[in-house]
Amino acid sequence: LKRSTWLAPAPQRLNSSLPVNIGVLFVPQQEAWVVERMGKFHRILEPGLNFLIPLLDRIRYVQSLKEIVINVPEQSAVTLDNVTLQIDGVLYLRVMDPYKASYGVEDPEYAVTQLAQTTMRSELGKLSLDRVFRERESLNASIVDAINQASDCWGIRCLRYEIKDIHVPPRVKESMQMQVEAERRKRATVLESEGTRESAINVAEGQKQAQILASEAEKTEQINKAAGREANAMLVKARAKAEAIQLLAAALAQQHGSAAASLSVAEQYVNAFSKLAKDSNTLLLPANTSDVTSMVAQAMGIYATLTKSQGKTQEELAPAREEPQPPAEEVLQAEQAGSS
Repeated sequence: LKRSTWLAPAPQRLNSSLPVNIGVLFVPQQEAWVVERMGKFHRILEPGLNFLIPLLDRIRYVQSLKEIVINVPEQSAVTLDNVTLQIDGVLYLRVMDPYKASYGVEDPEYAVTQLAQTTMRSELGKLSLDRVFRERESLNASIVDAINQASDCWGIRCLRYEIKDIHVPPRVKESMQMQVEAERRKRATVLESEGTRESAINVAEGQKQAQILASEAEKTEQINKAAGREANAMLVKARAKAEAIQLLAAALAQQHGSAAASLSVAEQYVNAFSKLAKDSNTLLLPANTSDVTSMVAQAMGIYATLTKSQGKTQEELAPAREEPQPPAEEVLQAEQAGSS
């Protein structure tokens, strides 16, 4: 019985024909040959030249140290929102410990495949249908972590897991398409409303700017008109004053003009005294307020002095004008001085 057990054929997952012990063996690179001596584990042959004892040593397992790709069969899984999915994937793994891979589990590839399927079903049950499509990377990482925790005692390490296809039931697929279309129509409506709003805002801003510019133009026009009217009024006033001065000068140049000027100064003097102490309590009075004659004489003396100085200046300058202009401003100053 022991002999028949020792000579039992290798599992189906191994090569159909194991290397025969002829004493001298050459192990290829990236392979590990598990040797048993008299039915008990003896050692693992490294790549290169190795020597064994015929009949006593036997090559029991041949493990490949390369990365292995395994297709995970399609299976059904139910999501958190009770949607049944058909999903498959690809598993990438590598044998890290040939001894554990040979004696830890009967068929490590089959065990890892089954573990990947059960883990995938449990992880899909935690997610809704929408999250399954959005979180495929996190789902793959969760499956890899779960496989590595369980396969550590098997001497196998899962490098990565990738979901290939996710098949949705036809009705669910139709509802998803309707949802996508509704979402697109919603986006189109929102974009159209935003465009209408922006257009209305732009029109309102344009009207606002137009009203502001129109009001500024009207304001500028009124200012210009007011400035023009004020300038015209000042010009008319200046012309009237110039004509009044000319008439006054002509009157002074006539006979008895000085007497008329003296009479006007005296009248202004009397009118000025009649308005004293009406606007303010502070008064500045001359020493001889009762002597009107002296005040008039003083004003006329000032006028005569100004007239002489103006005559000398006109003779020096020799003006080309035909009619000499009388010193109207000096007359006004003299009148104001007399009234004060």
